[in-house]
Amino acid sequence: MIERTIPATTHGRYLVVPPASPGPAPVLVGFHGYAELAEAQLERMRAIPGAARWLLISIQGLNRFYQRRSTEVIAGWMTRQHRDLAIHDNIAYVASVVDLVCREWPTTSTRVYAGFSQGVAMAFRAAAAASPPASGVIAVGADVPPEIEPAALRRIGGVLLCHGRQDPLYTPETFERDLQRLRDAAVGVRSIDFEGGHEWAAGVLDAAAAFLAERHHD
Repeated sequence: MIERTIPATTHGRYLVVPPASPGPAPVLVGFHGYAELAEAQLERMRAIPGAARWLLISIQGLNRFYQRRSTEVIAGWMTRQHRDLAIHDNIAYVASVVDLVCREWPTTSTRVYAGFSQGVAMAFRAAAAASPPASGVIAVGADVPPEIEPAALRRIGGVLLCHGRQDPLYTPETFERDLQRLRDAAVGVRSIDFEGGHEWAAGVLDAAAAFLAERHHD
């Protein structure tokens, strides 16, 4: 048996909420967690105080499937199979979405990428490869992808790293390791260690609001 791969074209899905006020707006790009849809991350972003001033984009993972024992469609970002190829495809997909949206609506150069759970890895990957350089990453409930080199991390204009103390998936040890890794790469990082589990908690909303407000006029 000979295994080979071939590039294929597929259609992705994303949601857009224009800013409440006219004129160029900063852009907040969101990535949902495993077994969710783009609506879930959009709801999280819209709950951030001040988010109405931003152009919101919630991008859905290309890997769609059915919820077990139901007909509900859900999605994920990738699996272990052909991991490097999937990363390449996803980065190109996200860049295409952001480029298309920013040609349709007036925007500033400010781009912040926000991920929850499995979406955290995509937020970091997209931000590290972004042009113009990313103004920041909001990461909740998952670790920094291992393959991103320090030089690529340094392209990100700041990180808000959020961890729930009772989170069984994102352990305190991994959280502390990520903080040190970002600091070693000379990335400006702010962290919150909230009382809670694997969730986008109220404390995250307040911290994200402050993080975005600092970058609104970048």
